[in-house]
Amino acid sequence: MRTPIFQTALLEWSGGARRDLPWRQTRDPWAVLVSEVMLQQTQVARVTPAYAAFLSRFPTPTACAQAPAGDVVRAWAGLGYNRRALSLHRAAVEVVDRFGGSVPGGLDDLVSLPGVGPYTARAVQAFAWEVDVGVVDTNAARVLARAVAGRRLAPAEAQSLADSMVPEGRGWDWNQAVLDLGATVCRRHLPRCDRCPLAVAQECTWAAGGHAQPDPANGSAGVGGGQSTFTGSDRQGRGRLIDALRVAPVALGAVAPACGWPDDPDRASRVADGLVGEGLAVLDGDVLRLP
Repeated sequence: MRTPIFQTALLEWSGGARRDLPWRQTRDPWAVLVSEVMLQQTQVARVTPAYAAFLSRFPTPTACAQAPAGDVVRAWAGLGYNRRALSLHRAAVEVVDRFGGSVPGGLDDLVSLPGVGPYTARAVQAFAWEVDVGVVDTNAARVLARAVAGRRLAPAEAQSLADSMVPEGRGWDWNQAVLDLGATVCRRHLPRCDRCPLAVAQECTWAAGGHAQPDPANGSAGVGGGQSTFTGSDRQGRGRLIDALRVAPVALGAVAPACGWPDDPDRASRVADGLVGEGLAVLDGDVLRLP
């Protein structure tokens, strides 16, 4: 693979294929952070309407920090994984307390915020400040493993490779191109190699090798694994209970029906205890409510 040809092919493709997503219209670090936290394990189609509504309610870290955590959880409706809402609220509080209300730009400062891991921190750097760092999520890891390496990559190896591939001064454009390619063309199942600018330019290692199995993207960079079954799970009960709490406090005697398990109060109680322990709910006498 010749890196300049690889870079040119991908960037030229991206110029005509880039997805029009609302968070790509801003360089505001808070707005970028909100979008990245929302996009963790949630599809773009579900995030798009919630993103605008959330920022309308909480346009700055200060606005978010000053609101009760329960209001942030309410605004998270429909996105799932409600711990992220609580983490984002806690991150906003720390941004106000430690950084004067402005999202920090340094990698170490970013990863010190609740709910912000290495991927999210680098995404904020690349998409808010256009820093030349590689952003490695499931989609990017798949492109790196297939097109660049032609083999499975360890997480640190994938990050190092991603950083080395960024054209100087093109951190924003490059990472958006890589993410779009992985999301729309170099898909996990049924990749569209006939539409891939890298395969067409003979710059994809996996395609050049005849798509040898096993697929190098499987498990590459420690991402891409499937999720556990949702239907009937504790996660489903948690979600139902939080949805009920978004509407009104729930009496302890009504927790089991709210979870969808009217005949299993012990399981519902365990889930409720977990929410209280995580700070997603508060026990107020014999009533459960949002914080």
